Amino acid sequence: MALGSKFFALFLIHICLLLSLSLAADPFVSYNFEVSYITASPLGVPQQVIAINGKFPGPTINVTTNNNVAINVKNKLDENLLMHWSGIQQRRSSWQDGVPGTNCPIPPKWNWTYQFQVKDQIGSFFYFPTLHMQRASGGFGSFVINNRAIIPIPFDTPYGDIVILIGDWYKRNHTALRKALDAGKGLGMPDGVLINGKGPYQYNTTLVPDGIDHETIEVQPGKTYRIRVHNVGTSTSLNFRIQNHNLLLAESEGSYTVQQNYTSLDIHVGQSYSFLVTTDQNASSDYYIVASARFVNESQWKRVTGVAVLHYTNSKGKAKGPLPEAPNDEFDKTFSMNQARSIRWNVSASGARPNPQGSFRYGSINVTDVYVLRNKPLVTINGKRRATLSGISFVNPTTPIRLADQFKVKGAYKLDFPETPLTGPPKMETSVINGTYRGFMEVILQNNDTKMHSYHLSGYAVFVVGMDYGEWTENSRGTYNKWDGIARSTVQVYPGAWTAILVSLDNVGVWNLRAENLDSWYLGQETYVRIVNPEATNKTELPIPDNALFCGALSKLQKPEDISFAVSITGNRSKLFFMLLMAVSAFISVFG
Repeated sequence: MALGSKFFALFLIHICLLLSLSLAADPFVSYNFEVSYITASPLGVPQQVIAINGKFPGPTINVTTNNNVAINVKNKLDENLLMHWSGIQQRRSSWQDGVPGTNCPIPPKWNWTYQFQVKDQIGSFFYFPTLHMQRASGGFGSFVINNRAIIPIPFDTPYGDIVILIGDWYKRNHTALRKALDAGKGLGMPDGVLINGKGPYQYNTTLVPDGIDHETIEVQPGKTYRIRVHNVGTSTSLNFRIQNHNLLLAESEGSYTVQQNYTSLDIHVGQSYSFLVTTDQNASSDYYIVASARFVNESQWKRVTGVAVLHYTNSKGKAKGPLPEAPNDEFDKTFSMNQARSIRWNVSASGARPNPQGSFRYGSINVTDVYVLRNKPLVTINGKRRATLSGISFVNPTTPIRLADQFKVKGAYKLDFPETPLTGPPKMETSVINGTYRGFMEVILQNNDTKMHSYHLSGYAVFVVGMDYGEWTENSRGTYNKWDGIARSTVQVYPGAWTAILVSLDNVGVWNLRAENLDSWYLGQETYVRIVNPEATNKTELPIPDNALFCGALSKLQKPEDISFAVSITGNRSKLFFMLLMAVSAFISVFG
C-alpha cells in the first residue's frame, strides 16, 4: 500500500472518529412510523382505527435528555397527515412541531422525516396526528424523555416504568365525527373509555357486554413502579384511580412535582402525569384500574368508564365487586379545583439540568405582554357553527405561518390578535398573537362556557399561577402563586372560571395555542404565538429543513421526489459519518 494511500485512509478514519465523537455527545435515536388504518374492536364492535406500525395505540418513543430524534413517518392514510409531539418544546425549531400553522401536511403515500433535539427536557409526553380530528381514531402513543445518568431524580429508581393511555372513545371514526360537527351537530356522549386502546373489564354485565378485550398490567408484589398516565381522548376529563393503591404524584409534563399522595386525580384532555405506585396490597385478588368521566351527569355517563386490571404475579383471584368510587363532589365545585391547586413545582429538584427547577424565579420577572382569552359557547358565523377565542374563530392558513414568513408571502395571516376579547360580533380570521422576543407573557384563560376545557401551548412550559371561579380581574393577581406554581404545557380551565399562566418567550418560532378538546379545536378555538428575534441568527432558530414541504402559495416549490430522499442537516451529518466509514472500508479492501 503506497504511503499516500495509507495517509488518505488514516485521514478518513480520523474524520470518522471526530464525527463519531461529536455524534456521541448527543446521540441519535431513530424510529420508523407507518401510519395506516386497521380494523379493531376496542368496544366490541369492529371499526376503523389509526395504527402506527400496525399497532393501536402506537409504540412508545423512549429517549434521553438532549438526544437527537429522527422519526420517519410514512402516510398510508387516504388523507393528509401531520404528527405532533405534544409537550416537546422543539427548541429553535418550530419547523418540526407538526401543526398546520408551521408545517405543510404529508400527502397520502408520501413519507417525511421529523428531526429534532429533546433539548433540556425530561418527563412524560405523548404524540398524535393533528389534522381532521384524526386523534379521535387513534394514531397516538407515549413519548418518554429519561434523565441523563449524571442528573439525579428526586425519588428512588422505580422497579418498572408503565405507560397508561386513557381517553374517551366513539364507535364512529374521526370522519363521521367531523361530518357531525360540519353539520352543526355536537359529538354526543362517547361510547366508552379506552385504557391502552382496550375497552373495559367486565366488572358489570349490564354495563359491559361480553366479547370486549381489556388491559391487564402485571406487577411484582412489594415493588414501586412509575406509572405515566396520559389523557389522549377527544373531549372528556377523566378521574384516574387504582383500587386500594395510593398515587404518589411525582411529575407532570416535564416538571417534577412536590410529592403528594392522591387516592384519585382528575386528568383533563391532553394532560400527562407520573405517579409512583407501590404494590403493597395483599394478593387475594386483582385490583381495578379506573378512568371515569368527570364534569358530566355521571349517572347518565356510567358507560363512559374505562376499567383495566392490576394483576399481582401472585394474585389468587380476579378483580370483583364495585369499582372504587370517584370523588363525590356533585355539589362541591371547588373539590377538583383545590386538588389542581395542590399540584406544585418541586423547586429543589433538578430537572434536565443540574440546577434546581426553582432557580428560575418566575415570580420576580416583569410581565411585558398580557392577553385575556375568553372562551364562550359555540356561535354561528356566516351560517356555520364555530368555536371562538376572544371572539375570533381561527381559520388555518393555506400557507403555514412560519413558511409565509420565511418566503415573505403577504396576506397569509394577520398579526392582530386582540389583547382583550372583541366587543363586536365574532369573526373568522387567521389572527395571530404578536409575542415579544424574550418578553414575559401573562395569559388569562377565561372559560365562560358550561363545559370543562383544557388548553395547550406548543414550544413552552407555562407556569400555572392561579385559577378561580368567576370573572378574572386585575385584583385576581393578588391570589397568584409566584413561587412554586407547576410548569407544564397543558392546563385546565373549569366552567365559569379562569386560569392564569405565565410564559417566558425565549423560543423563537410560531407556536400553537389551542383547545385540546378536539371538537372545540376543530371548530376554530386556537391561535398562534409568533416569536421573532429581530437579529437573524441560527443561534436562536435553526434554518428551514432541507426536506421542508411546500403548499399553498408556495406549492410550486415542492418537488415530487423530495420526500423520499431529502434529509435535514443533522440527517446529512449522520449519513456522512456512515458514508465515510463505508469509504474507508472499501478503500482498504481495494488497496490494503
